[in-house]
Amino acid sequence: MSAEAHAPSASEYIVHHLTHWRNKPQTDIVDFSVFNIDSLFFSVLLGVLGCFFLWKAASKATSGVPGRFQAAVEILIEMVDREAKGIVHNATSRKMVAPLALTIFVWIFLLNAMDLLPLDLLPQIWSLIYGAAGHDVSHAYMRSVPTADLSVTMGMSVSVLLVCLVYNVKIKGIGGWAHELVTAPFGTSKNPVFFVILAVVNLAMQLIEFVAKTVSHGMRLFGNMYAGELVFMLIALLGGAWAFSFQPSGLALLALHVVAGWAWAVFHILIITLQAFVFMMLTLVYIGQSHDAH
Repeated sequence: MSAEAHAPSASEYIVHHLTHWRNKPQTDIVDFSVFNIDSLFFSVLLGVLGCFFLWKAASKATSGVPGRFQAAVEILIEMVDREAKGIVHNATSRKMVAPLALTIFVWIFLLNAMDLLPLDLLPQIWSLIYGAAGHDVSHAYMRSVPTADLSVTMGMSVSVLLVCLVYNVKIKGIGGWAHELVTAPFGTSKNPVFFVILAVVNLAMQLIEFVAKTVSHGMRLFGNMYAGELVFMLIALLGGAWAFSFQPSGLALLALHVVAGWAWAVFHILIITLQAFVFMMLTLVYIGQSHDAH
C-alpha cells in the first residue's frame, strides 16, 4: 500500500493530537465523571519532580560558594520572596504564601515546558505501548501539556480562589468579611431602603469580581499554552507534508519546518516562563487583596 494511503489529513492529525486520553468517552459538555488521565498523570509527575528539585537544592545548600544549581534556586527564591513582600504585607501570611507562590511558579513552568518536547515523541511512545497491549493505535490519545487543558488551569485558578476566601475569613473574620461583601465597593446608607439596594448591588459586584478573576486567571494560562501547542502542530505539518510526499521539490517545506520549529521553540521559552510568572504574580495579587480592607 502506498505511503499516501497511510498519511492522515491535516485536520485528522490535529484532532488526534488535541484529543485527551480519558477514562471513558465524554457524551455531555459537562460531565464530572470524565477526567483526562494524561493531564492528571503529567501534572502529578511534574509536581513531584518540581518538589524533588527544590528539596534537593535545600538539602545540599551550603553557606560557602554555591554551585550553579543552588545559585539558580536561590535567585528564584529571592525573586519570589521580594514580590511576596511587595504585595502581601502580612509577615505571618507570607510564611505560607511565599512558598506557595514558589511552588506555583516551578510547577507551572515545568508543565508549560512539556510543550518544548518533540510533538510526536510521547504520543508515539504511547502508541507503541498501546499497540503492544493489543489495542487499536488510532485510539492511542495522549496530550502531554497539562496547561493546554482547560480543566487543569481552571482547577488551579479555583484553588487560588479557595485560598483567597480562606484568607478573607482568617484576616477579617467571618463577620468582617460578610460586612465587606455588602458594603464594598459602593458603601452603604442609613436609609433602610437604600441600605438593602446597595447591599444587593455590592454583593453582586463582589461575586462578579470573584468569578471574573477566577475565570480570567485560568483562561489566560490555558489560552496562551493552547495557542502555542497549535502553532507547534502547524509547524509539524510542514515537515509531515514533505515526509509523506517524498518529492524533492518539497525540501523547502522541510527547511521551513526546521527553521520555524527552532524559532518558535526559542520564542516559546519566553512564553512558558512568562506565563508561569504571570500566574504566580496574579496569585500573590489576589491573596494580597484578600488581606486589604475596603
